[in-house]
Amino acid sequence: MRVLLVEDSVRLQRSLGTALRKSGYAVDVAADGEAGLWQAQSNDFDVIILDLMLPKRDGLSVLAELRRQGKSTHVLLLTARDTVADRVQGLQTGADDYLVKPFALEELLARVQALCRRAYGSKQSRVAIADLEIDTLARTARRAGQAIVLTAREYHLLEYLARRRGQVVSRSEIEEHIYDDQVDPMSNVVDSAICSLRKKLGAASDAPLIRTRRGLGYVLEEVPAAAPVA
Repeated sequence: MRVLLVEDSVRLQRSLGTALRKSGYAVDVAADGEAGLWQAQSNDFDVIILDLMLPKRDGLSVLAELRRQGKSTHVLLLTARDTVADRVQGLQTGADDYLVKPFALEELLARVQALCRRAYGSKQSRVAIADLEIDTLARTARRAGQAIVLTAREYHLLEYLARRRGQVVSRSEIEEHIYDDQVDPMSNVVDSAICSLRKKLGAASDAPLIRTRRGLGYVLEEVPAAAPVA
C-alpha cells in the first residue's frame, strides 16, 4: 500500500517514514503544502497523512482542494489542535480521520491500516480465498492451515492482490501501490516479488492462486477444479 506523508517536521518525517516502511508501506514524503498537493494530484495513494500546520499552504487548504477536484483518497489529519471545533472543521472539510499530537506510533499505524481497508471497500479484518486466509490486523497469512512466513512487503503485495481478487492487476499498478519512487522503474522488482510469493503459497498447497495474464498483469483467484472426464 502506498502512503503520502505531508509533514514539515524533519524528526517526524524520519520516524513516521521509517515506521511505515518497516510495516511494508511504500512512502512518499512532502515537506510543505504545495509539494503535498502536487504529489497527491500526480499519484494514486491509498492513504494521505496530512499535517495541518504546513509551510506555503496549510493542510486544510490542501484537503479542501483535493476534495474540490474529486480526489477521494482517504486522509488522516495530524494536528496539535485538540478542540471540538478544530476536529469538526477537519472532518467537514473531508478528512476521514483525525489524530492529535502527540500520539502513539502504534495508534497511527492502526489508523492507517484501517483506512487502507476502507480504501478497498471492506471493514473486515479477514480475507479468505479458497484455502488462503489473511488476517489484516495481525498481518499474517495461512494456507491450508499452514502459516506462511512473509516479509512486510510480500504481505502487502498479497493483501493488495487479495483485495482486488478476480481482477487483473497490472505491473504498473503494483509498482504504484506497493513501491515508492525510490524503486528503479526498469528493475524486475515486481516479477521477483510475485515469484517469491508464488513459491511461498505453493509450499502449502499445490493449487495455484496467482496467475499471469500475459501482457496484462496478475490475478489472484480461486481456480475452479477441472470437471471429471466422462
